[in-house]
Amino acid sequence: MARSKDDRPTRPLPPPASLSSDALYFLNSKLNSIEALDGAPALLSELQIQSDAIDRTLSQLNTELQSHLTRHSSYSNRVGSLFSNVHAQLDDLRRLSTHPSSGGYGESRRGMGEELQALAKEVARVETVRNYAETALKLDTLVGDIEDAVSSTMNRTLRRHPSMKDLEDMRAGALRALKLTEDVLSSVIKTHPQWIRLVSAVDHRIDRALAILRPQAIADHRALLASLGWPPPLSSSSTNAKGSSNVKNPLFTMQGELKLQYCESFLALCGLQELQRKRKSRQLEGHNKVVALHQPLWVIEELVNPLSIASQRHFSKWIEKPDYIFALAYKITRDYVDSMDDLLQPLVDEAMLSGYSCREEWISAMVFSLSTYLAKEIFPLYINKLEEESEPAIQTQARASWLHLADLMIAFDKRVQSLAANSGILLSLEEEDNMQKMSSLVVFCDRPDWLELWAQIELCDTLDKLNIELEDDRNWIKEGENVTLLPGQEESKSPGIASAVFRSLSSVIDRCRSVPSFSLRSRFLKLAGAPIIHKYLDCLWQRCQEAEGLTALTDDTALIKVAKSVNAGSFFQSTLEDFCEDVFFLEMETKQSGSIETAGDLDATGKGIFREEIKKLEEFKMEWIQKLSTVVLRGFDALCREYIKNKKEWQEKSDETLALSRSFIEAMDYLQGKLSLLEEGLNKTDFTRLWRSLAAGIDRSIFYSILVGNVKFHDGGVQRLSNDLTVLFGVFGSWCLRPQGFFPKTSNGLQLLKTAKKELKSTLMVDERWLRENGIMQLTVGEVEKIMKNRVFSS
Repeated sequence: MARSKDDRPTRPLPPPASLSSDALYFLNSKLNSIEALDGAPALLSELQIQSDAIDRTLSQLNTELQSHLTRHSSYSNRVGSLFSNVHAQLDDLRRLSTHPSSGGYGESRRGMGEELQALAKEVARVETVRNYAETALKLDTLVGDIEDAVSSTMNRTLRRHPSMKDLEDMRAGALRALKLTEDVLSSVIKTHPQWIRLVSAVDHRIDRALAILRPQAIADHRALLASLGWPPPLSSSSTNAKGSSNVKNPLFTMQGELKLQYCESFLALCGLQELQRKRKSRQLEGHNKVVALHQPLWVIEELVNPLSIASQRHFSKWIEKPDYIFALAYKITRDYVDSMDDLLQPLVDEAMLSGYSCREEWISAMVFSLSTYLAKEIFPLYINKLEEESEPAIQTQARASWLHLADLMIAFDKRVQSLAANSGILLSLEEEDNMQKMSSLVVFCDRPDWLELWAQIELCDTLDKLNIELEDDRNWIKEGENVTLLPGQEESKSPGIASAVFRSLSSVIDRCRSVPSFSLRSRFLKLAGAPIIHKYLDCLWQRCQEAEGLTALTDDTALIKVAKSVNAGSFFQSTLEDFCEDVFFLEMETKQSGSIETAGDLDATGKGIFREEIKKLEEFKMEWIQKLSTVVLRGFDALCREYIKNKKEWQEKSDETLALSRSFIEAMDYLQGKLSLLEEGLNKTDFTRLWRSLAAGIDRSIFYSILVGNVKFHDGGVQRLSNDLTVLFGVFGSWCLRPQGFFPKTSNGLQLLKTAKKELKSTLMVDERWLRENGIMQLTVGEVEKIMKNRVFSS
């Protein structure tokens, strides 16, 4: 019986083992039920249309390949023609050298030399053309491979169910071609820098390819992270990155094919970033490229960005409670930092991405995310409160909030920097770039006006507290019952207020240490630190002027008040000088010494930014020491007035008298009493300066009033003067071994008066040689002659 058309046998399907995984996946997804078989004809028609389109694309590619081959053949024919020309010229040259003409051998040699030079140029030109053609063809092939790979990844991505493995394979092929292209371009730049147009053309095509490849790679990586469960819930993030909390770290829990895909995607992104770094390094050759080359690690940014978005939903609820913001930011940073070392750092090392620490990149990315939020949301709100509110109470609260925010930022920075230091990698946190990466205070680097506002608030708060200390008279006593003394303060006899002021200044300096910019640190100290010193110095001046205005420093109480103020200024100056030798200040000076602004802040003594303040403290101290010396000297001169006027006592003829001048003894009692008082009140160094200054004043007074005055000295008068000066030297002998050395003119004058009669009478001429021979070193020839004229010898 005849078989109908519908009863013809159906051709069996090929065995499943002979089909590819893609074909099996396609059949299972399209023909997975009996009802789906009804759509088989339509599916066949669609496949035929797609097959025709692929055939057309293949035909176009064959046409392009044929064009490239034709172009290459043209290049080859041209190069072959050039080489044939060169061989012909070489043959002609060989014939000329083998059979030179007998008539003009010299002319032949000259002609041969010219032909050799021309030939050498032609050979060099041909070689250059050949190299250029081969290099251009090689680069064109490589860039074509890159563009094909990028196009293939785009086509695969447009399908509904792309194979991740195929995508990664295509991306890896594109990356290999990119690396080969970059190697060729680097070689071209070194050997043939004149081929800049070729390099530029290739760079342009690669830029277009990377503009497609990198976003695709990042998009695939983000999708993969989302499938891993990243970001994890923030409310119960793990307290131990490897540990036992309710929500585990997805980076540690991924397994099998998913973990393999993540690692491959991670390595692909790292490879792209390393390629980008090499390209920038080549393109920026000869420029300052350090900052431009170091970019944040892309794979870490992809981890941080979704976490940042998730955490900001919480941050927005805590605008008035910044403590929670910093607590959450630190918790996230800490919880996942170990996975950076254990899982991701080996992958970065495998990708040979040099100069990157995953722990450091993770921490810096988290800090940057927080500082960005602070700059956009928190600081503008705080500034509005400071600018808009006019009531003192609200202003005070706004300033307190600002200072509390600064405290939180400083504490947060210290904690995250401690996390970075635990990596075992030596991080130079003192370098300005690294400081800014690890500091939330980096917001002030972009907004110096905010830093100045912070410094003003800090200064106002410090002065409000310090004024209470300055106005408390108990802090001006040496014991410092209310203020703990600094080391060495007891020996310097400085009142407790000096340590209070220094602690206030130290607090400002310590807060300034966290600012991640040397220039901004310097600015902060000028605005918030230097005015504290000026306030303290003004207070010292005021106390001294009050003492001087009441009694002109004739009262012992006034003298002690000035002495304690001098002690307070002297101790603060010496402590500040020692403090400025700290590495913090020395490094600031070193980093800033090249700038015009800070060049004026440095001098040979290395006092840095407090140079002017230290100078003013020194001026204050020296001025009031001199005033104390002048007051005592004035009192001494007043008591010596009768002693100086009584010229008869110097004319006694007997040199055996042991009498002392009574008025001089009273002056000595006054002098000894004042010096004892000042010795008890002043610190040792400044008291030494005072008594030396006083000794110099007394020396001048006695010398010019008595020794070179219109006084006739007989033997008895010389002896009386010697006795008086012995008492004077004895007063100052408590503080030195040779007190007469501090009265140079008086001592030399007395020595001259005591010189043997015969020697003085026989001296016809006094000159410098005679003075040296007789030990008269402090007097001029005129002064010696005047004293000798006043010396009277008994017959």
